[in-house]
Amino acid sequence: MIDKQIKHGDFTHLADNYSKYRPGYSGTILSTLLSLTGKNFNQIKFLDIGAGTGIWTKQVAKKGCKVTAVEPNDNMRKYGIKNCAEFDDVEWKKGSAESTGISEELFDIVSMASSFHWTKFDLAVKEISSLLSPIGFFVCLWNTRIIENNSLTLEIESYLNELVPELKRISSGKSEFCEQLTEKLSSCSYFSETMYLEGYHSEKMSHERYIGVWKSVNDVYVQAGPERFEKFLSFIMKKIKDVDFIEATYKTRAWVSWKKS
Repeated sequence: MIDKQIKHGDFTHLADNYSKYRPGYSGTILSTLLSLTGKNFNQIKFLDIGAGTGIWTKQVAKKGCKVTAVEPNDNMRKYGIKNCAEFDDVEWKKGSAESTGISEELFDIVSMASSFHWTKFDLAVKEISSLLSPIGFFVCLWNTRIIENNSLTLEIESYLNELVPELKRISSGKSEFCEQLTEKLSSCSYFSETMYLEGYHSEKMSHERYIGVWKSVNDVYVQAGPERFEKFLSFIMKKIKDVDFIEATYKTRAWVSWKKS
């Protein structure tokens, strides 16, 4: 049973599941973003805000970049430090998008992976802009599950919507926040232009991992409540018991905004 006191945006009690089970992001998208700097990857100064347990941070570090990771939640940051311990060029700090605590450094790329929707937008973009080099850019991205091409995942998602008809996704790349994001970033006084990118990848998940991914989703648990959420997990376990693995396809959605000179 997950802690009953979880609130929107609070991942303190979800950090373990988040660290163990959450999927990564499209490698093609990452390589494209790094190439946009025009630098060798080991010369790129990269700031990852809302870095959580270091899923995206670790992907970036594997490319050879020097990464500063900022995360406000102590428990999430603890897992992030552990997960990125093999990389000498990853430094972790406590801070938020609105107040990173960084003032002495400028970065080629500032990113927020599956976390920008939790921010106070105006304060966050002001802080982010102040941390970008004159030709740097901000990228926010989400890894959205694609369910339509798999009858099993489609049935599971349909059951969730029947069980929690009032469900409104907040942390998904399909959220209302994301649908309005191109316009918000394009009209923001801190950025000159915005580009949108998509990339796909698939992961074969064990039963444990697939259930663990659902247990790490903050907004579903909060809106469903503990009783309905446990009922949902029971439904999933019944549906997947006869399959060896679950083929999960993800679409990485990324918005890239260049600093206004």
